[in-house]
Amino acid sequence: MSAIPTLAAAARLLRARKISSVELTRQCLRRIQAHDPALNAFLLLTEKEALAAARAADKVLAGNGARPTPLTGIPIGLKDIFETAGIRTTAHSKVLEHHVPKHDAETVRRLKQAGAVSLGKLATHEFAIGGPAFDLPWPPARNPWDRQRFTGGSSSGSAAAIASGMVLGAMGSDTGGSIRGPAAYCGVAGIKPTAGLVSRRGVVPLSQSLDTAGPMAWTAEDCALLLDVLAGHDPEDPASVPAPPPHAARAVKEGVPKGLRIGYARRWHEQDINVTRDQHAAMAEAVSLLASLGCRVRDVDPGPLIDYTAVNRVVIVAEAYTIHEHTLTHRPDDHSRAFRLRVLGGGAMRAADYLAAQRQRFVLANRLNALFAEVDVILTAPVPGAARTLEEEKTDLARFLDRPGLASPANVSGGPALSVCTHFTESGLPLGVQLIGAPFQDARLLALASALENAAGTRDRRPALAA
Repeated sequence: MSAIPTLAAAARLLRARKISSVELTRQCLRRIQAHDPALNAFLLLTEKEALAAARAADKVLAGNGARPTPLTGIPIGLKDIFETAGIRTTAHSKVLEHHVPKHDAETVRRLKQAGAVSLGKLATHEFAIGGPAFDLPWPPARNPWDRQRFTGGSSSGSAAAIASGMVLGAMGSDTGGSIRGPAAYCGVAGIKPTAGLVSRRGVVPLSQSLDTAGPMAWTAEDCALLLDVLAGHDPEDPASVPAPPPHAARAVKEGVPKGLRIGYARRWHEQDINVTRDQHAAMAEAVSLLASLGCRVRDVDPGPLIDYTAVNRVVIVAEAYTIHEHTLTHRPDDHSRAFRLRVLGGGAMRAADYLAAQRQRFVLANRLNALFAEVDVILTAPVPGAARTLEEEKTDLARFLDRPGLASPANVSGGPALSVCTHFTESGLPLGVQLIGAPFQDARLLALASALENAAGTRDRRPALAA
């Protein structure tokens, strides 16, 4: 099989016994061997364990064991903040360079139980915030569409590995856009689920009140298959919510109901932040495509973007500093410069600042979620434009706090949000659009995203990789 299948297509091939999980896993391992030395997506490759899991999956697919799931035999990767029993989990930090957990994260347990085959641990930014960093034991991941360009962060290795076909799906986390940014820059799909829908137990924390774990893959349909396995109440995670199953894959198959109301938050990317001409074109094209799908698009005003960003950043930095105060104080040189620049300021924040941000968070969440009485989905840009170069990002690390973030509103509101690729620049770099939904409307969001992807026709185009 020469072409790279989507996760959904691979699942059909596996169930039809047209390919084995061992064959599919070996195909991914060959791509890793050929391309990862230039992309740095993997921090740790677990080839032996992956092939053993693939052989076990083939037995299930042959009818010798438990009933197969859509993920049985599917090769995936794990952002290296998801703890794995007996396998090193570093959070891409020298601080945890030799950390080997005793237990799997709940999400990892669910993926294993569903028969997924983990190929290893993927690059991130240090503790999901400090990057891209060049002063750590491992280099930052590079963008498969142009190796000199940024992947976005912090689910950087996840996006790079999916775009290059080294894995068919991956786990990411999103505290201020860390799934949606890399998805947009690398031309893949990624969803930040509703807060509490997916367990965070066993995920190295950045900000306990904002962290969200979620899937990334080549298509929205693939993300739906992953989310159906990942979602579910975890009584050992205090933030987990006992919500009904999303049935996201079923929603994708059923399609988008006619007359879906789309609120276009154009002020965020037309007034509050400067986006590129290409990103403007991507948004205009998305509006046209949504109209062609029978959606009704109208403008909405959720308020200034900087309000959401300020709340998001203050909470992240204050909580991250609290988590890492000891090593920042006693082992500062073991952290990257990028991590120190972004987190040390949390030590200067007052309790009054943090509590004011949390109070304002409720105000803004209510403001944004109130719009869902008028519209079903909010449309905006996920990032300002195509990926910049790693060198540009390296010299701009200190702007984390004052640069408005298009992903921040959904982190503040707690609702689901995703990015899918709908456009390419003239030079061939991918561009995404962002869809935001009301809490627990994850399935409807993925159904719309899948229809939008199909209408845009971008999923047949992969980055050209030189061995």
